[in-house]
Amino acid sequence: MAVFELVITLLFGGAVLAAFARRANIPYPALLALAGAVLALVPGTPSVTLDPQLALALFVAPVLLDAAFDSSPRDLRQYWRVVTGLALIAVGLTVAAVALVIRHFVPDIPWGAAIALGAIVAPPDAAAATAVLRQLKAPHRVFVILEGESLFNDATALLTYRLAVAATLTGSFSGWAAVPALALITAGSILLGYVCSRLLQNVMPRITDIATSVIIQFVSTFGVWILAEQIGLSGIITVVVYAIAVARTAPDRIPARLRIPSYAVWEVAVFVLNVLAFILVGLQLKPILQRLEQQELIRYAVVAAAVCAAVIVVRILWVMGYALAGRWATGLLPARGRPTRYPSFRVAAVIAWCGMRGIVTIAAALALPTGGAREFPYRDLILFTAFCVVLGTLVLQGLTVTPLMRTLGIRADDTVDREVRMARVETLRAALAETDGAAGGGEMIALLRRKYQARLQRAESGEDPDEPPADVTYSDTLRRAQVAERRTLSNLRATGAIGDDAFHRVEEELDWAEVSAETQRRR
Repeated sequence: MAVFELVITLLFGGAVLAAFARRANIPYPALLALAGAVLALVPGTPSVTLDPQLALALFVAPVLLDAAFDSSPRDLRQYWRVVTGLALIAVGLTVAAVALVIRHFVPDIPWGAAIALGAIVAPPDAAAATAVLRQLKAPHRVFVILEGESLFNDATALLTYRLAVAATLTGSFSGWAAVPALALITAGSILLGYVCSRLLQNVMPRITDIATSVIIQFVSTFGVWILAEQIGLSGIITVVVYAIAVARTAPDRIPARLRIPSYAVWEVAVFVLNVLAFILVGLQLKPILQRLEQQELIRYAVVAAAVCAAVIVVRILWVMGYALAGRWATGLLPARGRPTRYPSFRVAAVIAWCGMRGIVTIAAALALPTGGAREFPYRDLILFTAFCVVLGTLVLQGLTVTPLMRTLGIRADDTVDREVRMARVETLRAALAETDGAAGGGEMIALLRRKYQARLQRAESGEDPDEPPADVTYSDTLRRAQVAERRTLSNLRATGAIGDDAFHRVEEELDWAEVSAETQRRR
């Protein structure tokens, strides 16, 4: 019961920290990391041990699906060289650098454990960076690169992590022998993810209940991960492929009344998982800190600081070196066909500095085997170092990315805005064309056509087609009318003229109308 009460209290604290982070224009995971560090030092808090096999499935599967679902294959193709370099080469260099650094300070640590640490701290968390960059209105290409990198470097790093952990526990590993197995696992995972997405696409249109729809989405996410792991495939690759495939068809198969609440639930779920991950790592660090003598704690801190520095420096060197080499090559070689997209030096500086680590690093560290003969060597040091890297990058980089953006003078581009305007015009034209062939042609059809014609004219002129008329009294009148509707509805229930069932149905209709009007007022 004490643990439950603590979790509930800290979830509330996480919500407060997130609200403060939005006001202060800083990534909320940075405050969660600080809260986890404080929690590890607070006397009287319980020690909690999470089943290592549960950690990756619980924390990584939903986060991966959420990121993959929102990814844009079209945009990723434009920057595939940058994303591939970050997801493969930068991750590989980070793993190697971290392994060498920790072997320098701790010569007795097995190579497999050193590589596992490198894989744990290699993948950045795009959510921490984009939370700030969206408020600063960074260029669209920055979001594409960071989100694409976060999606694919998770797969690269976690596959390396799995191989390193297995090699450490078994005591043997053959790199060349693993290549065919990796190729087979990758192909099988891609196929399984696609097949599972097709099965879900056939099931979801048959579900009309909101609660059932959301539960099926969560169950299928964990089910796909567990199925892949049980048959020896990669849960990471399977979930990524599954989410990307589902995202291509879900908007045409799932109605808006199911989609809107499901998006809200997923957003809350990812937030809760972030809070729980930092809570759990704080609770697991507490017994580690209690066991350490002062001299050993200093040694742990030195190792963690060196690893954190290596992680930051390797990313900066790779991103800036890539930008420099790309610009140099572009100046020497003639362009053939569509020019290669390389980030400018200012954009590259932002991308290089947005290497904050987050929930995937925490989850991978928590997933290291513990207890008995399967105790992972130097697990305490690896868990301590991983958390310090997360804390250090979130605090150092997360709190300074805003001044960096302002110093560099980076401004948002209108890429998305232009595409939004085009989409509005084309969809309204299609809707207006559809009314031409409507049977009957009565007064209601004529009214519908006038509405669409007015919206199309506003869209073609670059205005928001759903924005209310410029009349200054329109918004106030609409607000007063909505207040009157709610007051009348409450009076009808209070006097017994209607029951609660009727009240809630009409209340839902008023809620949607009010949300729509509030959205228009905020634009």
